[in-house]
Amino acid sequence: MVELFMIQETIAEQDLPFLVMQYNERGGIYLMAYDSRLVAAKLRRWEKYINNYRLPSWEQIPDLGLYMEQVIMLLKQYLDYLPPELKEEEFITAATINNYVRTKVMPGPVKKKYYRVHIAYLIVICTMKQGMSLALIHRLMPMDIDEDQVRAIYEAFVTKQQAAAAYFVAQVRNGAGAILEHEEPSVLGIETTEELITACVFVGSLSRLLAEKLMLLENRTLEEGFGENADVSP
Repeated sequence: MVELFMIQETIAEQDLPFLVMQYNERGGIYLMAYDSRLVAAKLRRWEKYINNYRLPSWEQIPDLGLYMEQVIMLLKQYLDYLPPELKEEEFITAATINNYVRTKVMPGPVKKKYYRVHIAYLIVICTMKQGMSLALIHRLMPMDIDEDQVRAIYEAFVTKQQAAAAYFVAQVRNGAGAILEHEEPSVLGIETTEELITACVFVGSLSRLLAEKLMLLENRTLEEGFGENADVSP
């Protein structure tokens, strides 16, 4: 404990960036350092990027018939919102697309070629699988619908994505007020990068849970949901 106080005093004297104390299994201490200036700069940069990011409109998606390699390259351009260090991991591969077709999450190619409808499915799947299971995505965008229905679902998806992105940016700006050094009050009371990371994890988990619970209400009535023998859990 004495060593911990000595470390804290040394940090304060040197005016180092925010440091998070962690204990390893043997009782030792290691430090996670966050430069508040770097974190703030990253948040502002990402805010600007998300505000300007747009999924392609229906008309912008090519309908020429693309081969697998071309589709993968196109999707990487369309979904260019991942941090550089995560882009090294292939988020979409030929094997992944073949699996979507095999499990009937999306329609199969026509003579090994993928058209606008196929690419629209892949954009929705790749975007939503970050927070929802493939089974639930399939319920939102079934495979056995015609092109007009696919277009309507996709266009509504693009519109909601933009609105949700704007809402997300506003919430992060509010929550990270202390880090960004603006005067807007934070409902969450976040003051450090570690607290912001923790809050993001909680919000993400709760958002996914709520989405899944709402999906389970499909084709059910109020009486069925809160009837005498209904499940009274949250």
